[in-house]
Amino acid sequence: MRRLLSFVLKAGISAALLYLSLRRINLESLGHRLGDLDWRWIAFIIALAAAQVSVGAMRWRDIAIVCGAKLSAVTAQRYSFIGQFFSQVLPSTVGGDAVRIWLLARGGAGWPTSIYSVLIDRVVGVAMLALLVAGCLPWTLQLIDDPVPRAALVVIGLGALFAAFVFLALGHPKLTIMERWWPTRHLAVASRLAWKLCTSPIGARVAVTALTVHLMTVLIAWGGGHAAHASLDLEQALFLMLPVLLISTIPVSIAGWGLRESAMVLAFSYAGLPEGDGLIVSILYGLATLAIGAVGGIVWVASGYKWSSVKAAETETLAHERD
Repeated sequence: MRRLLSFVLKAGISAALLYLSLRRINLESLGHRLGDLDWRWIAFIIALAAAQVSVGAMRWRDIAIVCGAKLSAVTAQRYSFIGQFFSQVLPSTVGGDAVRIWLLARGGAGWPTSIYSVLIDRVVGVAMLALLVAGCLPWTLQLIDDPVPRAALVVIGLGALFAAFVFLALGHPKLTIMERWWPTRHLAVASRLAWKLCTSPIGARVAVTALTVHLMTVLIAWGGGHAAHASLDLEQALFLMLPVLLISTIPVSIAGWGLRESAMVLAFSYAGLPEGDGLIVSILYGLATLAIGAVGGIVWVASGYKWSSVKAAETETLAHERD
């Protein structure tokens, strides 16, 4: 019942934010723009979105190896595409992360190792995104004159970096209080594994792949702008898309829909760009990820998994996260 209420709430937030975004746009003009897409650029962004999942799978595989799991490159690719499917289709009840944990654990890695690997993978992704946002702040702030969004960008970028540092600090040996309860105990173990990753030769490769994933997002947004003949150059895509992506990681909507569109429209508005262009770019980005999610669904079915396994993934993952 709680998960159903969570789904309804997130769906409502997505719908409300999409409605508010569309209210600011001339829908007739939007329809004409979407009907006049350059399909060569659409093919480009879909191919890039597929490559992005593959690069992300390489990052997760390296992290899983540091955590003690045996995960081949091919298997990591398969699990990641399946995870992408469930991130788009059932984000509030199962989610791609839960399915990846379940698949890796059932593959012989064990539940704790699987949970740690996916948790650290998420932390690394958000931390590197925050690092990029913080590094681009001097140029991003030049695009935006309004003091309120300027302050929000600083808080969001530096706040996410601070949260990553806090996570790394949780595994410090002197924090014995972390061993008292199961949630904090597991967080401490994950933190120590993250430190092990940072100090290992694999850590540099993980950082490079994490940065590559985010820069590919910038290219997808830039390509979406070209597909819709929007006013967006590569530099603007870099400085505007990354903060929007960081905001859309807040888990209050379904797969970021609505939240991402609202943030993109506002970002374009504050940067003096057409709001309609921001909405179109965001929609095309979302549709590209949906297309790759569909590929992940095909991989799921072709792998021989039954749909009844979805419930098992959810139940078993939640149970082992409480251990």
